[in-house]
Amino acid sequence: MANFTLGIEEEFQTIDPVTRNLRSHMSKLVEDGKITLKERVKAEMHQAVVEVGTNICHNIQEAREEVMYLRQMILDLADKQDLQVAAAGTHPFADWVDQLITPDPRYDEIIDEMRDVARGNLIFGLHVHIGIEDRNEGIQIMNAVRYFLPHIHALSTNSPFWCGRNTGFKSYRSKVFDKFPRTGIPDYFTSAAEYDEYVKLLIKTKCIDNGKKIWWDIRVHPFFNTIEFRMCDVPMRTDETICLAAIMQALVVKIHKLHRMNLNFRIYDRMLINENKWRAARYGIHGKLIDFGKQEEVEYRLLVAELLEFIDDVVDELGSRNEINYIHQIMEMGTGADRQLAVFEQTNSLNAVVDYIVAETRVGLS
Repeated sequence: MANFTLGIEEEFQTIDPVTRNLRSHMSKLVEDGKITLKERVKAEMHQAVVEVGTNICHNIQEAREEVMYLRQMILDLADKQDLQVAAAGTHPFADWVDQLITPDPRYDEIIDEMRDVARGNLIFGLHVHIGIEDRNEGIQIMNAVRYFLPHIHALSTNSPFWCGRNTGFKSYRSKVFDKFPRTGIPDYFTSAAEYDEYVKLLIKTKCIDNGKKIWWDIRVHPFFNTIEFRMCDVPMRTDETICLAAIMQALVVKIHKLHRMNLNFRIYDRMLINENKWRAARYGIHGKLIDFGKQEEVEYRLLVAELLEFIDDVVDELGSRNEINYIHQIMEMGTGADRQLAVFEQTNSLNAVVDYIVAETRVGLS
């Protein structure tokens, strides 16, 4: 399975331990991190965001080691700056208006173009790359895997609060990001050539300067031989991140296997998949998604069972059964959003929610 490598990127919040609000790390965290982590750590547009990314990993066990190492390193670096680190899709009460922007020509350009839409994009995601050598096959796999994006998104939901309000969504992060152009579920593409022509047209007409400004929930990466999943809130626990990444890898391998057998998964319109994405963001794992084949609503837990059955024949080849089985624990304990809301219900304190997220971010680390 050498072709189906993994790369995992997590975006974290830097927190003031006294106020529990976001606090700028003034790039010091990133500068210190680069001494040991090199390009695996980088600043983001907002100064209270730090992103880490693994090296190329050949299996899910390598990916777990990398994710745990990077989380621990960021926690240690933050301790030296009197900061805490939190993994959640939004901060429970921070206001984007108050956040400092990282000085960088690229970010200046984005803010000049998108103004408050960019400034207000105070969100924290999980991106997972799965290696695929053939870009044409990558496009075909992307077309098929789109159907499952809401299923995975529901498992990752971890952003119920925004600017001090309970939004009623399990993933409000996704609603914030919807304001950006070229986001959400991508259209169907017949080939890599058609996709490349689309990108060239956008560049020619000055909509974008390169393909990285296409921010869909899944994309064939413009520069790497990967399929990149981009729809997830960053989960609180390492185990959750690894479970989601393992599911994504297994889906890519399963669709690849079907293609090699001259079989395919049914392709659904973006408009239909968007209906499920809305439900996933609103209700997480406690709602119903639509089974478009049956043309009826189905309880999410039943769809999880179908998803696990669909990928079952590739899981042992990938050696990821234990990691994928963590899905049962997520279903039992709730997603990050469910757990945040439970803490708030018990304490009526958003500070307590922040403390909980900080503690959960450390779960499973040394």
